[in-house]
Amino acid sequence: MGHFLLLKRYRKRCFALKQFLRVSAVAVAEVLLEQSGTRNAVLNTEARTVEADVLSRRCVMMRLVDFSYEQYQKALRQSAGAVVIILPQAMSSVPQDVVRQFMEIEPEMLAMETIVPVYFAVEDDELLSIYEQTQAASASQGSASAAEVLLHTATANGFQMVTSGAQSKAVSDWLITSVEGRLTGLGGEDLPTIVIVAHYDSFGVAPWLSHGADSNASGISVLLELARLFSRLYTYKRTHAGYNLLFFASGGGKFNYQGTKRWLEDNLDHTDSSLLQDNVAFVLCLDTLGRGNSLHLHVSKPPKEGTLQHAFLRELEMVVASQFSEVQFSMVHKKINLADDMLAWEHERFAIRRLPAFTVSHLESHRDSLRNSIMDVRAWVDTKALTRNTRIIAEALTRVIYNLTEKGAPADLQIFTEQMEIQEEQLESVMDWLTSQPRAAQLIDKDSTFLNTLEYYMGRYLKDVKQHHVKADKRDPEFVFYDQLKQVMNAYRVKPAIFDLLLALCIAAYLGVAYIAVQHFGLLYKTVQRLSLKTKQQ
Repeated sequence: MGHFLLLKRYRKRCFALKQFLRVSAVAVAEVLLEQSGTRNAVLNTEARTVEADVLSRRCVMMRLVDFSYEQYQKALRQSAGAVVIILPQAMSSVPQDVVRQFMEIEPEMLAMETIVPVYFAVEDDELLSIYEQTQAASASQGSASAAEVLLHTATANGFQMVTSGAQSKAVSDWLITSVEGRLTGLGGEDLPTIVIVAHYDSFGVAPWLSHGADSNASGISVLLELARLFSRLYTYKRTHAGYNLLFFASGGGKFNYQGTKRWLEDNLDHTDSSLLQDNVAFVLCLDTLGRGNSLHLHVSKPPKEGTLQHAFLRELEMVVASQFSEVQFSMVHKKINLADDMLAWEHERFAIRRLPAFTVSHLESHRDSLRNSIMDVRAWVDTKALTRNTRIIAEALTRVIYNLTEKGAPADLQIFTEQMEIQEEQLESVMDWLTSQPRAAQLIDKDSTFLNTLEYYMGRYLKDVKQHHVKADKRDPEFVFYDQLKQVMNAYRVKPAIFDLLLALCIAAYLGVAYIAVQHFGLLYKTVQRLSLKTKQQ
């Protein structure tokens, strides 16, 4: 399920649609892959809109502004050949209620088992023209007069949607890549380590439309800004803290945090020397930080008093209360449910390995549909809110690392000012870069420009920056991706099938009249002569 179409003019009587096929939307369990999505997208059917009475074996076209789950179900119940959902070019122009409604439907579309391929197309003039003509043809079928239907059938044009794809095949040896870097504290690697984590990949019903602006380009933007700020602090001996900082941009976050899971295994189980094997103070995960006036610290186990993680919680509360009164802050406690196939937050991967961890997010619940939606686009991210949240996290983290509260620093002390100011323009530029491309895990290979750029950016501020690769187990794979990511769909202008029948009847009638005229030509000739003579006599 989930194809992306880009419509273009193709010669005189045909249109070409570039199709990007999503064939690997999967729900990943610990040891079992639950496959969903369409593997076979070969299509050769007539286009119809949902208003038509008969949708069986038709390519049903719907616009997002008119889309509803009931209409979608109607197409599936009538065994439609395919469904094309048309998206507007500017998502910011879509009413919020329409966006929210579609985001609530997306999980149902992914969870539903269907053999009907579902395509997504960005609207343009050509596609809109096809849709309007198809809609007119579909509406005419409900006319009360049979004569009107026959007349419209003889004059109207339709479209035949054709693809030439093949059944998708599993891609072997696909790698999920993560990037890590570090800042070593003053005094060596035996110091406590604070781990800062954010996953970079996005997810939605159509991977080529999954830009993941809030989830989780915002988290990666905050991680990179923290790396920049603390690299400057760690440059000077006077501000070089006694903590190691480990930054981890994880891959496969939307696939049950596979990149983090395997990174932990490699660092805790298969190596003799690792910052994770030493004294980990806490793990800070960053997720969905680009909107709203609330912040939540999600924990699997409430931190105990006297621990560094409890100190960080108190510092967050203090910074918010003293400097950002418009922000509502709270701690959300949710135990890990090992019976669920999918973990709720990334910090649960660390908590399972008994590492103190939590996630900062403006979302109160992990079930919010924003986290897995193609509607999560750049236009919905508030750069000012992102900058403010970055400042809150940076201030609280700095107060913990340098123990400023114990040293008597006032609660309203602003640490990052002037030359150390958090750069809103840079955050905005990073967000623009991250959301300029889809970041679904099945689209990003180890040699992609995105990963090379991310590694280069982290290398500007961190030491020992390197990639970490994860490959699925061949015997018992936890994730599987498929090929056939791009195909071409053609929309041919055709007459309805019944037009051929009407044309055949007309031709048969013509030939019948001609045959009778030839067989009775003598009689016909005499009749014409008599009529001619009679006319002359009169």
